[in-house]
Amino acid sequence: VQLVESGGGLVQAGGSLRLTCAASGSTARIETMGWYRQPPGKKRELVAGIARDGTITYADSVKGRFTISRDNAMNTVWLQMNSLKPEDTDVYYCNTYELRVGIGRYDYWGQGTQVTVST
Repeated sequence: VQLVESGGGLVQAGGSLRLTCAASGSTARIETMGWYRQPPGKKRELVAGIARDGTITYADSVKGRFTISRDNAMNTVWLQMNSLKPEDTDVYYCNTYELRVGIGRYDYWGQGTQVTVST
């Protein structure tokens, strides 16, 4: 599975960006698709995730500002980010995974897209 991200950039505080991640390859078994970021000195953290059945999870820090959506037929996930804050500045990574017999969760990652929010 290959994940290709787009849509990052530079925006002023209060502005909006939309991230896109498209999965290709052997996508039949991929599960939840989501976005992660890694603040300095911290572990990579889930920003938002959406399962095949539409179940959504958001980090508390982005609830009410970010919206994740998914098209299963296109194997694409979007992250609409509104009311951006400087603390949202980070590299955002697209993620999905498979559940493999005998292995468990096997993760795939995109290359990352930079989001920079200026004051």
